[in-house]
Amino acid sequence: MNDNRKRIRLIVYSGIIAALYVVLTLPMAQFAFGPIQFRLAEVLTVLPAFAAGYIPGISLGCFLANLLNPNNLGPVDIIGGTVATILAGIFSRILGKKNKILGIIPPVLFNGLIVGGYLPFLLLDEGSEVTAVAVGLSMFEVAASEAVLLVIVGIPFILLIEKNSRLKALVEKL
Repeated sequence: MNDNRKRIRLIVYSGIIAALYVVLTLPMAQFAFGPIQFRLAEVLTVLPAFAAGYIPGISLGCFLANLLNPNNLGPVDIIGGTVATILAGIFSRILGKKNKILGIIPPVLFNGLIVGGYLPFLLLDEGSEVTAVAVGLSMFEVAASEAVLLVIVGIPFILLIEKNSRLKALVEKL
């Protein structure tokens, strides 16, 4: 396949993945943002374990979901969440080359550390003070909610792709 077709495929797939991420996040906004984050769209973070071409779409989807959040938390969340997603995608790709299931670890770690690290400051009640315990608890809550989702939905999604040769070929095409 020539470079132009590969570039077009990457743009189209990225647009589809970004739109899917937003559609899977915003309808459940009350559960998708905050210390305990249940984002069904995070199951898409397993895709970079199969191909690096998914990283732009997932990152764009995260950026748009955070930007369109009805309770928008501002630029720190929009940029911070996107950076966490980009880093998770890169490291999921690296680990996924060895074992696809290991690809769930980076989204848990980067979202827990980065997003969990800044959320207490963004959700701070006026007159309150953020403590190290609050930040640690926030990191744990974000990481734990991410881990639960990726273990319950992400691992079966990986196994489904791995067991279906046509689906695997399609996913790895990017």
